[in-house]
Amino acid sequence: MDRSGPLNPEIVARLEDSFAAQGLMQHLGAEMVTIRCGEVVLRLPFRRQLSQQHGFFHAGATTALADSAGGYAAFTMFKPGEEVLTTEFKLNLLNPARGDAIEATGRVVKSGRTLSICQLDVWAEEGGARTHVATGLQTLIRLG
Repeated sequence: MDRSGPLNPEIVARLEDSFAAQGLMQHLGAEMVTIRCGEVVLRLPFRRQLSQQHGFFHAGATTALADSAGGYAAFTMFKPGEEVLTTEFKLNLLNPARGDAIEATGRVVKSGRTLSICQLDVWAEEGGARTHVATGLQTLIRLG
């Protein structure tokens, strides 16, 4: 699949429909801000309900956002009727996630017949500055 050109509108619609049906992302208040072939960016505005005891984004919110960004990045490269599930991921927390929002980027490293590998990166935004707060790898399985 050509990664340089625009995505087929049917693929974009499939991703947006799937994201809208995802209860956890809706509960957290996440939004899909970028969809490219092999890359998806999700954004999560800060709310006190997403914080841990020191006022930073909770690692659970950070990892959930990263997991979904990678899953949808892989999904951009699937055929109609195929679905995606995470089989494994590891996320290293680099800095406290504090600020107005966090953004998670999922990028496909390899899209195979069965397994896909994605690079995950999460950035916190505060007052116009961005801080790299997490990085990791994810393995996903193609179903269907």
